[in-house]
Amino acid sequence: MPTPAIVVVGHGMVGQRFLEALAERGVAERARIVVLCEEPRAAYDRVQLTSYFSGRTPDDLSLVEGDFMERHGIELHLDDPAQTIDRAARTVTSRAGRTFTYDTLVLATGSYPFVPPVPNKDAEGCFVYRTIEDLLAIEEYAKTATTGAVVGGGLLGLEAAGALKGLGLNTHIVEFAPRLMPAQVDDGGGAALLKTIERMGLTVHTGTGTQGVTVDESGAVNGMALSDGSVLATDLVVFSAGVRPRDQLARDAGLEVGGRGGIVVDDQCRTSDPAVFAIGECALASDGRVYGLVAPGYEMAETAAAALEGSLEGDVKSFTGADMSTKLKLLGVDVASFGDAHGVADGCLDVVYSDSRSGVYKKLVIGPDGELLGGVLVGDADSYGMLRPLTGSVPPIAPEQLVLPAGLGAPVALGPSSLPDDAVICSCHNVTKGTIRGAVTEHSCTTVPEVKKCTKAGTGCGSCVKVLGQLVNAELEASGVEVDKGLCGCFGQTRQELYEIVRALRITSYAALLDSHGREAAKGGNGCEICKPTVGSIIASLAPTIGADGYVLEGEQAALQDTNDHFLANMQKNGSYSIVPRIPGGEITPEKLIVIGEVARDYGLYTKITGGQRIDLFGARVDQLPQIWARLVDAGFESGHAYGKALRTVKSCVGQTWCRYGVQDSVKMAIDLELRYRGLRSPHKLKSAVSGCQRECAEAQSKDFGVIATANGWNLYVGGNGGATPRHADLLAQDLSDAELVRLIDRFLMFYIRTADRLERTSTWLERIDGGLGHVRDVVVHDSLGICAELEALMADHVAGYRDEWAETINDPERLRRFVSFVNAPEVPDPTVKFVPERDQVKPDLPVLQIRTLEGTAAR
Repeated sequence: MPTPAIVVVGHGMVGQRFLEALAERGVAERARIVVLCEEPRAAYDRVQLTSYFSGRTPDDLSLVEGDFMERHGIELHLDDPAQTIDRAARTVTSRAGRTFTYDTLVLATGSYPFVPPVPNKDAEGCFVYRTIEDLLAIEEYAKTATTGAVVGGGLLGLEAAGALKGLGLNTHIVEFAPRLMPAQVDDGGGAALLKTIERMGLTVHTGTGTQGVTVDESGAVNGMALSDGSVLATDLVVFSAGVRPRDQLARDAGLEVGGRGGIVVDDQCRTSDPAVFAIGECALASDGRVYGLVAPGYEMAETAAAALEGSLEGDVKSFTGADMSTKLKLLGVDVASFGDAHGVADGCLDVVYSDSRSGVYKKLVIGPDGELLGGVLVGDADSYGMLRPLTGSVPPIAPEQLVLPAGLGAPVALGPSSLPDDAVICSCHNVTKGTIRGAVTEHSCTTVPEVKKCTKAGTGCGSCVKVLGQLVNAELEASGVEVDKGLCGCFGQTRQELYEIVRALRITSYAALLDSHGREAAKGGNGCEICKPTVGSIIASLAPTIGADGYVLEGEQAALQDTNDHFLANMQKNGSYSIVPRIPGGEITPEKLIVIGEVARDYGLYTKITGGQRIDLFGARVDQLPQIWARLVDAGFESGHAYGKALRTVKSCVGQTWCRYGVQDSVKMAIDLELRYRGLRSPHKLKSAVSGCQRECAEAQSKDFGVIATANGWNLYVGGNGGATPRHADLLAQDLSDAELVRLIDRFLMFYIRTADRLERTSTWLERIDGGLGHVRDVVVHDSLGICAELEALMADHVAGYRDEWAETINDPERLRRFVSFVNAPEVPDPTVKFVPERDQVKPDLPVLQIRTLEGTAAR
C-alpha cells in the first residue's frame, strides 16, 4: 500500500498544533507530510507577539522544538506559500514552482489584517500588526518617529498601542465603536479599561472613524483625518481593525466559501471536497462562525487529525463550536470575558462591582434559575480561572460574593472542589477537571509540571495554571497523600512563614527559632543543611530591624552559613578561593585598576573580567584572603558579595554622559542602586542593570530588577533571569522619577524577600506567587495590602545598618583566626592547592586520576 501524502498549507499556531496531533496519533510515522509556510520562520506564538518589544527574540517565541520536524519526518518549506490547488489532479503548486501531490490537503492559512479602504492607506509609515516581520518594520520606522496612531481598539489594537508606547512614541488609539474591546467587554468594562489606559498616558478616541491618512511631500505619513473633522498629527499608523479569513486559495480552487468569508467545513473540518480540510481562522465552522481565537483553532486541529486517523482506524471526533472565553493582559491590564458576557439571554440579570478609582470592573451574568451564564472582568481577573468552569451551573455561593473584593463581603470559600468533573479547566487544550484528577490518581502525577506533560493543561495561554496547581494539591490530599509544605524535616513552616515569625517575634538566633517553632523531633537538635542557611539568611536580612548582629560570621550565625559564606569567598574546584571586589555600576578609576593589578601580580592570581562588569581574581588560598582583602579595603574596595545570596552587581551602559543615544544618566543611577542594596541578603542572588536608552546595552530585561531610561524618566522591569532558565523581565511601572524608581525597587525587593521560597529567584517567584505580576504590582505600586510603609522601613533599616563584611573581618583578630587551612597548624598552607601556567596566567593543577583495569594495569 503506497504511503499516503498529507500536504499542510500554512504553518501558524494552528498548523503546528495539527502536526503535533498527527505525531501524537502516530499518523506522522505512516504518512509523508509536507508543510508550505509563507513566512521565513517556523510557527511562533502569535498570542505573545508583543512580548518581542519586551526583549523576547523570535527564537523565544518559536513553538517548534528543535528536532520536531526531523524526528517525525516532516518536510517544512519556509518562505514558499502555496499558489494554486488542482483538486482534480490532487496537487498543490508553491510560489517557488514546486508541485506536491496529496491524498489529503489541510488548509491552515489563517487570516489577514483588515485595512480600511481609506486614502493613502499604503503610504510610507503605514503598517499592519500581524507577523514578526511587521514588528521588525515598525521597530525600525519608529526610530525616526515621535507619534504613533493605532486604528482599532480591540485585542490586537491595544497590543499594538502598548508596543508603540514601549518604543517611546506618543500613542493614540482610534476606535470606531463607542468603547474599547467592543467584542469582549460591555460599556462598564470599556469605561474602566479606558480610564486605566488614559492614566498610562495614551490618548483614546472612541466613536471615531478614520477617514484617511495624510502625507507630506515625500509621501510619508504626517497625519490622520478623523470622522469628527479633526486631523491627528502622527508619523506612524498601525492598522489593527480586525482580521478576515484567508480563503482566496480555496475560492480559486472552487471550494465552497461563506457569504462573508471563511471556508465552509463540516463538524470534522472537511470542506466541500472530502479530501480537503480547513482549520483555524480560515474556516467557517459548522455552527456558522469563524473563530479568531487560538483555543478553537487547536480544537479544530485535533478534530482534523482525529478524522485523518479515523479514516484508517474508525475514530470519530467532531467540532461543532467552541468556548470563546478569553483572558488577556493588555497594556498591563487584566481583561477577561467568558460565556454570555453581554447578557443577551432572555431573563438574565447582571451582578456588577465597579471601582473606577482602582480601575476594577466585574460583571457576572446570572440566568433566571441562578445559573452563571458569563461575565466580564477588567483590572482584576484573578477569579477567571474559577468562574469560567462554573459557567452553566449554579455557583455554590451567592454571585455577589464572587465579585466583591476580599473584606467587602462574606468570606468566599470557592475552590477546586466546587467544580464539576466535566468543567473545562484548560480551554486552550480542552482539558477537564476530571482529566486532571485522572492524571494524579491514574497516572501518578504529583506535580504541576508532571500534569502539564501528561494532559497539556497549562501549556497554552497559561491562565489556568493557578487553578491547575490547586487541583493537583487538592487531589493529592483527597487521595491521602499529605502535602507537606514545610521548609524541611526540622520546620513545618514555609520560608515565608518563618520570615514572619522571626520578624514579628524578633528572634535573633537559629537555636531559639528551632526550639520554639521547630518540629517536635527537631527541637534541641542541630538542624539540617536546608534550614540553617535559610534561617541565617532571614536573620541577616532582618538584622537591623530585629536587633541581631548583621555580620554573618558572628557567633552562632557563622555555623549557619554555606561553604562560600563561611570564608566570605567562593571556593573553586581545586580548593582555592576567588576575590570579587565591588565595582558599583562598572565604574572604576585607573588608581583602583592598578591596585587590582598589583594584588593579582603579587599573589599570582588568575584575572578575569566578568559579564557583570567586575574583575574576578582566582586562586587565593584561604589563609591569603585576609591579606589580599586588607590591601583592597585600604584602596577603597568593598566586598562584592559574589559568595552570598545577596545583591551581586548593577550593570550599566555609559548613558547620556557619553553616548549620543542616551537619555538619562544610567551610570549614576546604577551606582546609587548598587550602593543602596549592597549586602542585602535574600532568598537567592540578585542581579540588576540600568540602560540609558531603549537600545538596552546593559541588558536590564534579563535581570531580577532592571531599569531602562526613557525621555520621561525610568521604566522598571522585574523578574528577569539570564541563567540556566532565561526569562525576560516584566514591566512593572514606567516613566518614573528617580525617587519613585528607588521607592518601588525598595518595596519590590522587600516583598520578594518576605514572600519567596528558599533558593527561589525572582523570575520563579513572580510566576509562582498567586496573581503573578498583577498581584505584585498591586502590592508594591498601589499598596493593596497596606504594607508599603513597612517594606520601605525595612529597606531603610538595611541601608542605615550596612557594614562591609570584609572591613569588619580584617579589623578583628578573633575573626581572622578562621582563615586557615588546618586548625591545628594555622601557619601551614594547603599543599594540595597548586597551579600550572596557561596563557601568561595560572590555572588549577588538578591531579590526574589513574584508572586501572581488572587485571591491575593502568588503562590508556
